[in-house]
Amino acid sequence: MKTVILNGSPRKNWNTAQLLKEAQRGAESIGDEVVYIDLYSLDYNGCRSCMACKRKGVDEPSRCHFKDGLTPALESIRTADRLITGAPIYFGDVPGGFRSFIERIAFPALSYSTYASTFAGKVDVDIFLTMNTSEEWWRKTTEARIAESVAPLRLLQGEVRLFPVFDTTQVNDYSKYEMAAFSEEAKRATRETEFPKALEHAFKVGARTDR
Repeated sequence: MKTVILNGSPRKNWNTAQLLKEAQRGAESIGDEVVYIDLYSLDYNGCRSCMACKRKGVDEPSRCHFKDGLTPALESIRTADRLITGAPIYFGDVPGGFRSFIERIAFPALSYSTYASTFAGKVDVDIFLTMNTSEEWWRKTTEARIAESVAPLRLLQGEVRLFPVFDTTQVNDYSKYEMAAFSEEAKRATRETEFPKALEHAFKVGARTDR
């Protein structure tokens, strides 16, 4: 089994990345072939609307035909059994770089004749979402929007699951930043009690023992 792990956060070692690295450990523990990718290390853009994937007679219409730094990652995902990815929530949605990735992996797979998927494979997608807000806020204002944002990933023909992680710590030392709206003490308490549980769950997701 091949698992691609894609860090959709610009931070390579913070909340989202830590969760994904635990998922990587879980996947490796069951013998998966694992590829780890930091999305923000790549030089790429969103869909260029070149329409090459929609030309009549094109080979593999589900493939993005525009070549740039994202191409190897897209190709790796297309040959995977599973994609485990994650992103922080900015202004109530996934960040722009992650949205651009979704465009590039999903739009080619959308048939403009039938609106079905042209992708011949099947890639299950697990998505960790880290945020500075509470579960209540997520349920009221954000969950439906995120579900809509990532819905195109269903064109990979697999199951898409969301794993929100709430009230994460944004910085190591709040006193160095203009962030008076947050209690550093409360943030640290939540990180010490709740984030380890999220890490444990991430390992189980990677090891396929979370169900």
